[in-house]
Amino acid sequence: MVQDMENVPAIEALVRCLEAQNVRHVFGVPGGALTPFYEVLQRRKTITHVLAKHEEGAAFMANGYARVRRGLGVCVATTGPGGTNALTGIAASYLDSVPVLLLTGQVATRAVGRGPLQDSTSFGVDLVQIFRPVTKLSAALPHPDRMPALARRAIRTALADRRGPVHLSVPVDMMKHPIAYDAEQPSRGGEACARVVDRSAVARLGWLLTHAKRPAILAGNGAAISGASSELATLAELLQIPVATTPKAKGLFPEDHPLSLGVFGFAGHPVADRYFLGGEVDVLLVLGSSLGELVTHAWDRRFRPSEALVQVDIDAPMIGNAYPVELPIVGDVRATLVELLEVLNALPFTRPTSPAADLTRLRRESGVPPPLVTGLPNRSGMSPSAVPGALRAALPEHTLVFVDSGNCVSWMGRYFRVREPNTYFLSMGLASMGHAVAAAVGASFAAGDERPIVAVVGDAAFAMNGMEVHTAVEHERPVIWVVLNNGGHGMVSHGERLLFGGEDLGACHFRAPFRPKEVGEALGATGFRVGNARELEDATRQALQLRRPVVIEVLVDRDEMPPSLISRARTVGASVDEAAISVPPSRLR
Repeated sequence: MVQDMENVPAIEALVRCLEAQNVRHVFGVPGGALTPFYEVLQRRKTITHVLAKHEEGAAFMANGYARVRRGLGVCVATTGPGGTNALTGIAASYLDSVPVLLLTGQVATRAVGRGPLQDSTSFGVDLVQIFRPVTKLSAALPHPDRMPALARRAIRTALADRRGPVHLSVPVDMMKHPIAYDAEQPSRGGEACARVVDRSAVARLGWLLTHAKRPAILAGNGAAISGASSELATLAELLQIPVATTPKAKGLFPEDHPLSLGVFGFAGHPVADRYFLGGEVDVLLVLGSSLGELVTHAWDRRFRPSEALVQVDIDAPMIGNAYPVELPIVGDVRATLVELLEVLNALPFTRPTSPAADLTRLRRESGVPPPLVTGLPNRSGMSPSAVPGALRAALPEHTLVFVDSGNCVSWMGRYFRVREPNTYFLSMGLASMGHAVAAAVGASFAAGDERPIVAVVGDAAFAMNGMEVHTAVEHERPVIWVVLNNGGHGMVSHGERLLFGGEDLGACHFRAPFRPKEVGEALGATGFRVGNARELEDATRQALQLRRPVVIEVLVDRDEMPPSLISRARTVGASVDEAAISVPPSRLR
């Protein structure tokens, strides 16, 4: 049967493929080379363009959008500087396995090599080459007729296997060129994700877990991406196995669960450290983690179990990359756990004794979080360790929380309790400051009005992408930014003090006051400034009721160091002055 063909501009074929993926928002900054794309958006009215203030912000917005909707995010940038501005945001998506499609415009083909303005081909700044190291696919459209096939391939590549960003560069004249488009051709093409499971390896895993005396599970970002929270909980409860998560997977396993060890690694929980590094774990199941530096306390040798390390990952080269592995399993984490549960249900084994008493002892010996206090002598502001508790008291459990790089990772990672999966988001691969500022805006478009969105950021990170507050104001998105104001780059300053006997190098702090509250208000948001936990809790509750963009500036003590930062300084073997570490934070001025 001959199917109907339509004559449409080549760029419309891409837009139709995005529509088939249920993409309803794209984030970007326009330019002359993108005009045909915007013409199609205006005519079809199925996808809303969200005007970012900077292309990096657009890429971060697409990242947040993709994370929350668990599908494709899209950002656009014009040729030349538009593309290079988006590079950091795309690189962050690459290292965190977030499926984002970046469309960049390109100069007309007849002008290539003749010195046109913002030439981004091999005769100028070659965007296709620039993006290849940080994408799964970076390609230029070779001919208008190839647009439908190339668009489908890019989307399929972004969503299949280990997810990640893709980049398409399209010359402006090719965008407008009419092509024959098969309206009936399937356009989704993003469902081709690996679900093959090595059943013999899974059977071996079942035997190991049922015969282990002190097993443990470490769940990473790959487990979160695969949506394995339910299967993970079922496995843990069936075999009574304690579970920790990596920092990026925080909340995948409820942190108030009796079997929860919390976060292991940087900004993690002491009980997880004691359990994993105590030398008693015999079988360790690692789900979707490459076991990088921040996850393993700089590859601590004590992390290796006595009997067997089992690593499940969809990305085969990541298995055994950090530690020798006794049982490698290549595959999607959720699909592997589904198969494992079927194996276990068919095995005759005695339900193991609950480790509750052992875990209770470990929690007691590991200590409790520090008291959430304010107003101590010599403090220059609120104790930052009080921020997570105040936020947890005010925020509903289903709130989507984006945490920026810096000390925010430490304070929130250790003291903010997450009980629902897929509600806590970090960008730890590239660890780019400013990610959460903009990603929270993109997330709000994916979440709609059903869930509160909160970004916890430092003042230096807010200074980098704070203009995106205006984007939220324009679209009336109820994002709440909680900005920890310590006068500059606190984490770097603390690191320098640990390395140089209590002194920093003088480059980390703002020379003039930076006032996020006034910045937010100038951009159209509601502003609060708070100085203690009670004020923060009250301001957060008011912000939730306002249901509009709100910036809450929290004046925090710039000298209080997170325990995880001190631990990391010791762990990596840097030339740390131990005397400086032992000095009370209030005296490190």
